[in-house]
Amino acid sequence: MTLVKAQLNGLRMSPRKVRLLVGLIKRRTVTVAIDQLQHMTKRASGPLVKLIESAVANAKNNFKLDADHLFVKDMWVDEGVKLRRFRPKGFGRAAPIEKKTSRVNVVLEDRAPKVTAPAKLETVTKQP
Repeated sequence: MTLVKAQLNGLRMSPRKVRLLVGLIKRRTVTVAIDQLQHMTKRASGPLVKLIESAVANAKNNFKLDADHLFVKDMWVDEGVKLRRFRPKGFGRAAPIEKKTSRVNVVLEDRAPKVTAPAKLETVTKQP
């Protein structure tokens, strides 16, 4: 079984919001996952579709795999770097603002249908 990986770094979106969609498409075939993401109204669905399509392209070009047999084995979201900004407050103070980013990883697996060999026929010898 071949594993294909792809990664998206610096997605300018909170990991909590991205994990909502990642939980829906884990352990699904690639075609079902892409169809489901394309019909979501969440903003994270667009970058996730591009990430899965990138992983499928990696599988086709690097490993010569068929896209119909690929399935999302694992997908996870980690925190990326935080952009730190400050907002002015009263009495000359400043309040910190953290703009969060995400790192999304996807692992696809090739699940080609197994070809079974035809069963051997047993020869029956007749007893006289």
